[in-house]
Parts: sequence; C-alpha cells; structure tokens
Amino acid sequence: MNVILQQDVKGQGKKGQMVKVSDGYARNFLFPKKLAVPATEGNVSVMKRQEAARQAQIEREKAEAAEVARKLESCLVKISAKAGAAGKLFGAVTSKEIADALSAQCGIALEKNKIVQDEPIKTFGTYEVKCKLGYEISGVIHVLVTEAK
Repeated sequence: MNVILQQDVKGQGKKGQMVKVSDGYARNFLFPKKLAVPATEGNVSVMKRQEAARQAQIEREKAEAAEVARKLESCLVKISAKAGAAGKLFGAVTSKEIADALSAQCGIALEKNKIVQDEPIKTFGTYEVKCKLGYEISGVIHVLVTEAK
C-alpha cells in the first residue's frame, strides 16, 4: 500500500514522502497514530501543492537573505564603549550589542545568534564580523568601536 507520511517515521521516510508499506503496518500503526494518510489522488495532489508552496517559501527566504547580505555591505555599525588607559575595553563588544546597534543604525533586524565572532572585540578599531543568514548565505558586518564620551 502506498501512503503519504505526515511526520518523519524512522526507517520509512521523511514528512511529505510517498512510501510503500505493508497493509497491516499502515492500518495498525501509521493510520491510528496519524503518521500517514492513504495515497489517494486527492492526497497526492495536496502533497504536491504543499511541496510547491514549501519550495516557494524557501526561494523567498533565500532572496531575503541575499538582500540582507547586500544591505550589510554598505552599512557601518558604530559602537561606543568605555575603556581603560591602555585602550582596552572594560569587557567586550558582544553580538547582542552589534545586533542592537545594527537594528538602530541601519534598520536591519538580525538575531544575535546569527552573528559569528571569531574572537571577542576588546579594543577600539574597525572590525569585520561575519554573520550567517541561512541557506549557506553569509554576510559581513563592518563594526567601528569608538571611545564613549
């Protein structure tokens, strides 16, 4: 019997796949637990529409990520911090501070967990901080750390 999986089933397949299983397994396990539905013409067409909608959503998200990466190239984020006599900051500039400043100065909302700092920013200067935007698209945030007055 062919069935369309509604959830991932270990040993059978992923959500949205059409798989062939024995009649008893489908009737006694998959259908009662709502893990699958029979592969009728109507259900197959619904599955194809859902797959097309999911692909369109992925394409939209990729386009948005590419647009954000393009905007980040032209944006300079200025962060002011307090420091000691030697120019070392009291603490470090965190990804949360960078995300907040990016939102306030450039109008780009970016989650702090998408910002990847290889090493902490502990001195004044200009830095390039990478950020992962999803779908293997990454961008660079230009950060200028200045002395607070």
